[in-house]
Amino acid sequence: MLYAAMFDTNPAIAAARQHVLSAVAAARSAKQAPGPKLTLTTEYAGAAPDPSPWLLGASSEIPLDIGGARAVRIGSAELAVVTARYDLAETVWSARMTLVRGLAQLFVADRQNVAASELVAIQERRFAAMERRVNAGEASRAELERVRADLADARHRHADADARREAGLVEIANAIGVSPAALAGAAFAWDGFEAPQDVTRVSADERRIALLARADLLKSMVAYDQAELDLRGEVAKQYPAITVGPGFTWERGLVKIPFNLGLSLPPFDLNRKAIAAATARRSEAAAKLEADYAAAIGAVDGALGEADAAQRALDEFRRLDLPIAARLAAQADRELAAGSLDRADWGAAQAGRLTTRLLELDALARALTADLALEDALRRPLSGPELMIGRGEQ
Repeated sequence: MLYAAMFDTNPAIAAARQHVLSAVAAARSAKQAPGPKLTLTTEYAGAAPDPSPWLLGASSEIPLDIGGARAVRIGSAELAVVTARYDLAETVWSARMTLVRGLAQLFVADRQNVAASELVAIQERRFAAMERRVNAGEASRAELERVRADLADARHRHADADARREAGLVEIANAIGVSPAALAGAAFAWDGFEAPQDVTRVSADERRIALLARADLLKSMVAYDQAELDLRGEVAKQYPAITVGPGFTWERGLVKIPFNLGLSLPPFDLNRKAIAAATARRSEAAAKLEADYAAAIGAVDGALGEADAAQRALDEFRRLDLPIAARLAAQADRELAAGSLDRADWGAAQAGRLTTRLLELDALARALTADLALEDALRRPLSGPELMIGRGEQ
């Protein structure tokens, strides 16, 4: 639903879509040949021996829109349409990434907020218990200050979670093209959010297909094609441009039908310098295409490595750290119920459980960020409901 809303209201997507329409109109216009030129002349001879002293004439220049010049003009306009469509694809993808990043940040922040709120409450109770122990002479002032620092850290985590939630909401609003206030009270859903799928199993064929579909790489290919067209245009300028000029002259009662053939000659060096410059630009476009492709491969490899490392770190944290913290907290509950543990030590165990939960959410955020970086490198979603679009599902 958010993806569909983004298409309707995102101003950047609307501008890119309008740019496509403008490029299509320009491509249609490029197929139209340039218009002719018409020159009207008149002359009056005051002492002419002829019965009529007037001379009236009309001449024209009609360019022959043929050959390389026409092909280059039309080809450049058509490449501009292709580039505009790739720009639209990149704009849509950029907005989509902003939307998903904002959602990920929002969902992580909501869970951090819950854990941090509980942690603040636990640390406040722990601080009160420790303060009673200090007043009773059973603990030192240094121990109280350490608990005070833990309380301040818990409050800081809670404030950070609030700020991250607001930042995520702003990103979602920016992606959709509305104000954050318009999303106040909105309920978002993300099935399986805390169990991200393993996206690191990308086959070589899938990676190759994804790289060939990246709009930025395709734009580099179009830039090379444009450089090739520019070179052909400069080569075409080695040959004269031809214009034909039929005319009409009425000279003091005598009708004349002149016909002119015009040739626009190339420069004295037969346009060699311009051709050399166009060749250099084509070589530059080829080098940039290779560099962009290498950078895309490097981005995919780097994202795959980070996604794998982040997923392994999250799995390891959930396998070891979380169970240990849960066992310690449960043991503290039993000891408190049995009267063998005071409130300050019980609070420390419960705070450890909640702190571990916050650290797990940090690891989850890293895994989600890595997954999104891999999707961005491949320019295609790897999980979630967007995959249903290609299968025609709703």
